[in-house]
Amino acid sequence: MSKPEIPSVAPANFLRQIVQSDLDAGKHAKIITRFPPEPNGYLHIGHAKAICVNFGLAKEFGGDCHLRFDDTNPAKEDQEYIDAIESDVKWLGFEWSGEVRYASNYFDQLYVWAIELIKAGKAYVDDLSPDQAREYRGNLTEPGKNSPFRERPVAESLDLFARMKAGEFADGARALRAKIDMAAPNMNLRDPILYRIRHAHHHQTGDKWCIYPSYDFTHGQSDAIEGITHSICTLEFEDHRPLYEWFLANLPVPAQPRQYEFARLNLNYTITSKRKLKQLVDEKHVSGWDDPRMSTLSGYRRRGYTPASIRTFCDMVGVNRAGGLVDIGMLEFAIREDLDASAARAMCVLKPLKVVITNYPEDQVENLELARHPKQDMGVRQLPFAREIYIDAGDFEEVAPAGYKRLVPGGEARLRGSYVIRADEAIKDAAGNIVELRCSYDPETLGKNPEGRKVKGVIHWVPAAASIECEVRLYDRLFRSAQPEKAEDGAGFLEDINPNSLQVLTGCRAEPSLGQALPEERFQFEREGYFCVDLKDSKPGQPVFNRTVTLRDSWGQ
Repeated sequence: MSKPEIPSVAPANFLRQIVQSDLDAGKHAKIITRFPPEPNGYLHIGHAKAICVNFGLAKEFGGDCHLRFDDTNPAKEDQEYIDAIESDVKWLGFEWSGEVRYASNYFDQLYVWAIELIKAGKAYVDDLSPDQAREYRGNLTEPGKNSPFRERPVAESLDLFARMKAGEFADGARALRAKIDMAAPNMNLRDPILYRIRHAHHHQTGDKWCIYPSYDFTHGQSDAIEGITHSICTLEFEDHRPLYEWFLANLPVPAQPRQYEFARLNLNYTITSKRKLKQLVDEKHVSGWDDPRMSTLSGYRRRGYTPASIRTFCDMVGVNRAGGLVDIGMLEFAIREDLDASAARAMCVLKPLKVVITNYPEDQVENLELARHPKQDMGVRQLPFAREIYIDAGDFEEVAPAGYKRLVPGGEARLRGSYVIRADEAIKDAAGNIVELRCSYDPETLGKNPEGRKVKGVIHWVPAAASIECEVRLYDRLFRSAQPEKAEDGAGFLEDINPNSLQVLTGCRAEPSLGQALPEERFQFEREGYFCVDLKDSKPGQPVFNRTVTLRDSWGQ
């Protein structure tokens, strides 16, 4: 993949042009946007783009952005999701204007407006069952037909609606519907539902309500109540815009917001359907919503992604109406660029092989100083060098493949920041496995090349006695196919799960400085990749490291 270019400034997009034009024309003194998630799951990478668009526009033009939960379906909502969403927005680097808002704040007003629609002959209580209502609705090629209850007298609908609110009827027994046009080409205008009966406890309003407004009825009116100027949605809401405008035109709302749509973020090797993400969690294909393989912001955070890298990625993708599938390599590029500049360097041996340096004094320890970053001024860390060290088992081969530049019998390699060593003898167990390497070192090679010979390979290492034991988790893409829902075997996204998406390595050895690493602290483990300290499972002196991303894009190679 060719190297993407990170923009130095936010790229132009059509929404920015719309906002600028409205401000220039004096249409609004200040813009007000909103981010309106449903609290029925955790935010995912697609939401990150919506967050950056809404909060970004408000910040750029000196306006406000509201955080408003669209909490109209209590059966699927939970306080856990609300808390997680608030945390994710803050983590991404944004602050909402004023208090957190809820659509449920406006339930009383929405109920009053529903009554006004009934009185105006523009809404009615319908007794059709959900199955009958679907049948009457028609389809894309056939118009719908009027419900037999469509011409119910206004007084009767008012009475039934009040009794619906009082809890007299069972779930699904009746619904309040707008009276628009059952033959409309846009199916959203075919007498859409305004209220459903749901006897469910609500996390904000408790048991006050047993009828709940639909998203379409709630959305535009909530925008109007809050004085939203630019109601920015993804393209799947484009067909809902005529209904959004119908409600605003037929109700005495205090403002007239405008809806605009942009293409949602579709990322390959990724699932962003909240229903499917919840299925992954509920069926325990992953450890939870914040599993580092998940496309949730909590998952990316736990894996070690930075807020800056995700914001940069959203800038790189841009804002348009064309859509398309974005290469996940672009997101991985953004985090590599960020961590290359900001992550301290350290050494961790994932598959330790003990090395005894036979000509090094047994009781001697040298405290070597290594830079924490080759280009940034991050200071130094101390690394004790002694007779016994660990190297990675893959850095010694008895029969080396072509191009191999590490240790071979009788061959030399440099230890990073230390001496050149020569492999003299491999010690094996009864099964023939190499369990120890006997080496000798050249004392004249600390900080300089040996005289009369050239050593090409450089390998990482840690001291045996002073190193800390740790667990390392190697994460990879959760799905094998670029489009998991269109996997070649046709068995669905669950069958496309990558069985190698997580490898847990225990008994790894890390340099002593990592023993004090704090949760979410990020490092480049030399020659291994970028890693962070796990948020949940790490303990003081017992870190668990999650691989954020490899040093290079090696997928498919």
